[in-house]
Amino acid sequence: MSEHLGTALRLASDGLPVLPLRRGKVPFGNCPACAKNVCGGRPNMKTPGPCTCPHPCHAWAAATTDPHTLNSPQWATAWRTAAAVAYHPGGAGVTVVDLDNAVAIAWARATLPVTRTVATTRGEHWIYQGVMQSVNAVRPGVDIKSLMAYVRWLGPGTGTTAVLPAVVRALAVKEPSPAHRAPQAVTVPLRGQGGACPHRTPAYLDRGIAMAEQRITDASSAVHATVYRTFLAVLSTHGQCGCLTEAHTSRLFTAAQAKGETARHCTDAWTNAYTALGL
Repeated sequence: MSEHLGTALRLASDGLPVLPLRRGKVPFGNCPACAKNVCGGRPNMKTPGPCTCPHPCHAWAAATTDPHTLNSPQWATAWRTAAAVAYHPGGAGVTVVDLDNAVAIAWARATLPVTRTVATTRGEHWIYQGVMQSVNAVRPGVDIKSLMAYVRWLGPGTGTTAVLPAVVRALAVKEPSPAHRAPQAVTVPLRGQGGACPHRTPAYLDRGIAMAEQRITDASSAVHATVYRTFLAVLSTHGQCGCLTEAHTSRLFTAAQAKGETARHCTDAWTNAYTALGL
């Protein structure tokens, strides 16, 4: 038995759907019968679709916890030549925030709740309990991998897995088209709930606002979407307790307008962010 197959069987017994990766950290290609998805493919794990191919086809959708499949002759060649083992995070009920560099890690440490962390070659994987859509490049150096994606297995990591926070879900939300935007508000809403503020010091909030300003300032394209996603991230973290003030929103609006956004668009995006988060 190869080392990678042994790892895969152990992970599968723990409930992680696994698959082999070849050199380059990519899945094995489809077999001739499934080439170019002529078989219909496998749209998701719960509904495999018309394809019942016994080979490790269709990338992430081939991930399985079935030891008989993993040990089958059809998978044997793949395991003999495999360079790594991967798993389907959505199938395991988790979401992986893939941080690709030191800047992304610094952003996560200042913005996201502490959770189980796995070191990677260039950065870290932050793993949360819960699933969501997978989206690449939600900000520089940050990908979200959950449903319909695969992640290379690099070990169990350290720490306790936290519940998937709203701030991560907000990164995947696209700004509504103008035709579906909420009516423009005359003033910027600051509808804090008046509950106990979970932020230990004012410096935490100030650091978050400063990073949000920098994210908007650094946007080289898709400025509209960046502004909206930044507003979502700020409100998902600070919008419930009432600690945001007009001074904070003014800083964000000023950064957005310096990138060419109008005051009307800023107000519109802020209002829509409130609506999307149910605040």
